[in-house]
Amino acid sequence: MLIFAGIIVVVSIIAVVLLLSKRKPQYSKGEVIDPLKITIKDIDQMEDGSDFEEYLYLLFLALGYKDAYKTPRSRDFGTDLVFTDREGYRNVVQAKRYSYPVGLGAVQEVYSSMRYYQAKKSMVIASNAYTAACDELAGYNGVKLHSRNDLIEIINLFKMGQLDKVKDIIEGDPHWKYDSWDNYMNSNKVIKKDFKAEKRLVTKNR
Repeated sequence: MLIFAGIIVVVSIIAVVLLLSKRKPQYSKGEVIDPLKITIKDIDQMEDGSDFEEYLYLLFLALGYKDAYKTPRSRDFGTDLVFTDREGYRNVVQAKRYSYPVGLGAVQEVYSSMRYYQAKKSMVIASNAYTAACDELAGYNGVKLHSRNDLIEIINLFKMGQLDKVKDIIEGDPHWKYDSWDNYMNSNKVIKKDFKAEKRLVTKNR
């Protein structure tokens, strides 16, 4: 009986090993990233953001973008990638491979880096969704947000050879909250205040 049980255990182990060997992922750490092979699941399995940045960089090169390059890992001033679009405008990109929604820090960083890189446009490309605050701040500053759904569509269209459609998505206009500064200034927008702080100041000065 014990011999029979041992045989079953050995056979089970062999079956599991064979199954795992057949399910080897297309992406693994240390390999050269091929944009044609990468899937959204591969991106989810990447250990850190640097691999995601590398994927986007190679994707931009494959799309034929001019002046595409990665910024240094240290002192990147809020930008991971830079490229020039079809209209000749320089774009700065913040790449976010997150397992949770991206916060407004991404918008703050990439928008503030535009002057340093002499860019006309800014965007964030993420493997997840964005928080409401992030979306709102991006809308007021004209920062283009590419969400997980956009990324999946980009991956699929690229593999199909639909390069112009991929570029149309990447270069799409941001969702402005206001189409001009004059309209914004005339909107009578209510700015949130910290009234508790004002009350504390009044109380202190009494």
